[in-house]
Amino acid sequence: MKTEIYFSVNTPLGVDVRTTVQYWEYLITIKHPVMKNKEGIVKSVLQMPDEIRQSKIGKDIFLYYKQYDRLYCVVVKHAGMEGFLITAYPADKVKEGDVIWTR
Repeated sequence: MKTEIYFSVNTPLGVDVRTTVQYWEYLITIKHPVMKNKEGIVKSVLQMPDEIRQSKIGKDIFLYYKQYDRLYCVVVKHAGMEGFLITAYPADKVKEGDVIWTR
Protein backbone atom coordinates (compact mmCIF):
# COMPACT_ATOMS: atom_id res chain seq x y z
CA MET A 1 0.00 0.00 0.00
CA LYS A 2 1.49 3.31 -1.09
CA THR A 3 1.06 5.95 1.57
CA GLU A 4 4.02 8.14 0.66
CA ILE A 5 3.30 11.85 0.36
CA TYR A 6 2.59 12.83 -3.23
CA PHE A 7 2.82 16.55 -2.58
CA SER A 8 2.72 18.99 0.30
CA VAL A 9 1.93 22.67 -0.17
CA ASN A 10 1.87 25.62 2.21
CA THR A 11 -1.22 27.84 1.94
CA PRO A 12 -1.59 31.58 2.68
CA LEU A 13 -3.18 30.54 5.99
CA GLY A 14 0.08 28.82 6.96
CA VAL A 15 -1.49 25.37 6.71
CA ASP A 16 0.56 22.55 5.18
CA VAL A 17 -1.79 20.66 2.86
CA ARG A 18 -0.74 17.24 1.69
CA THR A 19 -2.00 14.20 -0.14
CA THR A 20 -0.66 10.72 -0.69
CA VAL A 21 0.09 8.97 -3.97
CA GLN A 22 -2.72 6.53 -3.24
CA TYR A 23 -5.31 9.20 -2.49
CA TRP A 24 -4.39 11.25 -5.58
CA GLU A 25 -4.85 8.10 -7.71
CA TYR A 26 -8.29 7.59 -6.15
CA LEU A 27 -9.20 11.22 -6.78
CA ILE A 28 -8.26 11.18 -10.49
CA THR A 29 -9.65 7.72 -11.27
CA ILE A 30 -12.85 7.58 -9.18
CA LYS A 31 -13.93 11.02 -7.91
CA HIS A 32 -12.86 13.53 -10.57
CA PRO A 33 -11.09 12.01 -13.61
CA VAL A 34 -11.18 15.49 -15.18
CA MET A 35 -8.37 16.41 -12.72
CA LYS A 36 -5.90 13.89 -14.18
CA ASN A 37 -2.56 15.62 -14.91
CA LYS A 38 -3.72 18.74 -13.07
CA GLU A 39 -1.51 18.40 -9.99
CA GLY A 40 0.15 21.68 -10.93
CA ILE A 41 -3.17 23.50 -10.90
CA VAL A 42 -4.14 21.96 -7.55
CA LYS A 43 -0.81 23.03 -6.00
CA SER A 44 -1.16 26.52 -7.42
CA VAL A 45 -4.75 26.88 -6.17
CA LEU A 46 -3.49 25.99 -2.68
CA GLN A 47 -0.39 28.24 -2.81
CA MET A 48 -1.96 31.27 -4.49
CA PRO A 49 -5.75 31.07 -4.31
CA ASP A 50 -8.01 33.93 -5.36
CA GLU A 51 -10.17 33.19 -2.35
CA ILE A 52 -10.47 30.81 0.61
CA ARG A 53 -13.88 30.08 2.15
CA GLN A 54 -14.89 28.12 5.20
CA SER A 55 -17.48 25.51 4.26
CA LYS A 56 -21.01 25.63 5.59
CA ILE A 57 -20.71 21.84 6.07
CA GLY A 58 -18.03 21.98 8.75
CA LYS A 59 -15.76 24.53 10.35
CA ASP A 60 -12.66 22.44 9.57
CA ILE A 61 -13.47 22.24 5.83
CA PHE A 62 -12.02 24.95 3.59
CA LEU A 63 -12.60 25.65 -0.08
CA TYR A 64 -9.75 27.18 -2.08
CA TYR A 65 -10.71 28.86 -5.35
CA LYS A 66 -8.65 30.08 -8.29
CA GLN A 67 -9.51 31.07 -11.85
CA TYR A 68 -7.45 29.51 -14.65
CA ASP A 69 -8.83 28.39 -17.98
CA ARG A 70 -11.86 27.94 -15.71
CA LEU A 71 -12.64 28.13 -12.00
CA TYR A 72 -11.12 25.41 -9.83
CA CYS A 73 -12.03 24.44 -6.29
CA VAL A 74 -9.74 22.50 -3.97
CA VAL A 75 -11.39 21.22 -0.79
CA VAL A 76 -9.20 20.73 2.26
CA LYS A 77 -9.77 19.51 5.80
CA HIS A 78 -7.73 21.57 8.27
CA ALA A 79 -6.44 19.95 11.46
CA GLY A 80 -4.48 22.67 13.21
CA MET A 81 -1.60 23.67 10.94
CA GLU A 82 -1.96 20.52 8.84
CA GLY A 83 -4.37 20.03 6.00
CA PHE A 84 -5.52 17.06 3.99
CA LEU A 85 -6.77 17.18 0.43
CA ILE A 86 -10.39 16.01 0.25
CA THR A 87 -11.10 16.72 -3.39
CA ALA A 88 -10.45 19.05 -6.31
CA TYR A 89 -12.62 19.84 -9.30
CA PRO A 90 -13.54 22.46 -11.91
CA ALA A 91 -16.35 24.55 -10.37
CA ASP A 92 -19.25 26.34 -12.01
CA LYS A 93 -19.38 28.94 -9.28
CA VAL A 94 -18.04 29.79 -5.84
CA LYS A 95 -20.08 28.02 -3.15
CA GLU A 96 -21.57 29.76 -0.15
CA GLY A 97 -19.44 29.98 2.93
CA ASP A 98 -17.60 32.54 5.00
CA VAL A 99 -14.75 34.25 3.17
CA ILE A 100 -11.62 33.64 5.23
CA TRP A 101 -8.98 35.06 2.88
CA THR A 102 -8.80 36.86 -0.46
CA ARG A 103 -5.92 37.79 -2.70
